[in-house]
Amino acid sequence: MRINRVRLIAKMAENEMSTNALAEKSGLSRCTVSAVRSGKACSTGTALKIASALGVQLKEITKGT
Repeated sequence: MRINRVRLIAKMAENEMSTNALAEKSGLSRCTVSAVRSGKACSTGTALKIASALGVQLKEITKGT
């Protein structure tokens, strides 16, 4: 699954959340969050954890929506 990196960065900015803060809140490693932020594919589970940590629906940050 690919997360839309522009939408992800925008949601992070709206929440005033750094990569480290998102990693901590989502329970993911900083490296994983950085990779997703750079446009790398991730599992659905990882995407769901990121969306949950940002307080958004998955469709708000995925590509093609």
